[in-house]
Amino acid sequence: MPSNPTMSSLLVHRINTSTTNGRIKQPPSEPLRTPLTCATPVPDSVARQHAHHVGPNQCCSAAIQKISAPISAVWSVVRRFDKPQAYKHFVKSCHVVSGDGRVGTVREVHVISGLPAGNSTERLEILDDERHVIGFRVVGGDHRLRNYRSVSTLHADADDRGTVVVESYVVDTPPGNTEEETRVFVDTIVRCNLQSLAQIAENSERRNSS
Repeated sequence: MPSNPTMSSLLVHRINTSTTNGRIKQPPSEPLRTPLTCATPVPDSVARQHAHHVGPNQCCSAAIQKISAPISAVWSVVRRFDKPQAYKHFVKSCHVVSGDGRVGTVREVHVISGLPAGNSTERLEILDDERHVIGFRVVGGDHRLRNYRSVSTLHADADDRGTVVVESYVVDTPPGNTEEETRVFVDTIVRCNLQSLAQIAENSERRNSS
């Protein structure tokens, strides 16, 4: 398991100054915004999944990871809402609070020590096995990342021999933090998770091919 990424001690201190229980907000009236850029082109059908309502004092971002493994192999890991620890190194354990794995299922995730959080309660909002889309919303927990919403999509790489994973999110900027600090903090975790996902899927594909 790779070591945890280096984070600004100031950022960790600020994010850890207090804890709150996130609550679901009503969808804001602000226009849709996408964190995807021209430097990371994706199919229009995929880009539409990453258009978010971003309200005042919120930030959004996206990360893209290419994986040398077929979509079926990557999706089999990503779609397991009940087992995020399969590739998310910052998750220590997870148990399903309610639901059967379909949309509406709620899980409680406990994170490893050293992070400015204890646990997170999350609801599955999207699960589309045909289009390879999964999304969840944070609805409570011991942390300060309130109103966090995430969407992950998978699509075939240009050469059709691999998979491209796109993960985007929107989240409140905690009091005392800037948008940039919040974005750097969350981006670090998201990118680390996607790199771990790539390693797991590629190793599995090599084993299956040998």
